[in-house]
Amino acid sequence: MKSLRWLLLSLLWFGVFPIIRFAEGQNQEGFISLDCGLPLNEPPYIESETGIQFSSDENFIQSGKTGRIPKNLVSDNLKQYATLRYFPDGIRNCYDLRVEEGRNYLIRATFFYGNFGGLNVSPEFDMHIGPNKWTTIDLQIVPDGTVKEIIYIPRSNSLQICLVKTGATTPMISALELRPLASDTYIAKSGSLELRPFGE
Repeated sequence: MKSLRWLLLSLLWFGVFPIIRFAEGQNQEGFISLDCGLPLNEPPYIESETGIQFSSDENFIQSGKTGRIPKNLVSDNLKQYATLRYFPDGIRNCYDLRVEEGRNYLIRATFFYGNFGGLNVSPEFDMHIGPNKWTTIDLQIVPDGTVKEIIYIPRSNSLQICLVKTGATTPMISALELRPLASDTYIAKSGSLELRPFGE
């Protein structure tokens, strides 16, 4: 049973990773690349590792506060991890995104805590796509940060990606990205395809 699970995870990894690289290599039409917590008055910038343009998330969410990671923890070529948005108020805080109904999208959410508030309390919370749970983020298990990815097909031209408080800690997010994919990149009878690391 374990060997079967390992094989399935391997197939998923080697199937999705080329899609991710393809999405990064294509032109950026339809891309949404949000540096969460970046002030609205700071201009968009090109991330040197991927050549992708990131901009502030201010126009996509009506709640949350902004924080900064200590400079010694973030390298210059990963600027989108230098700021974050955190949500001390409310249970459910959502990004509202315009998408193309029925299109395949790679959704990537990045979380780097970096002890930004100086409290040494790594957050644990849930991520939802619309009303449905996508995944649990537990930065106590992965204190160096984590990236969650899913291929998703919206059923309307509006998409909500939500951080949902599940305990005493405060949800936060560093970056949120959407990449439209070719219609034949991901074919399934129903549902979405989530990338899971080995061992899960």
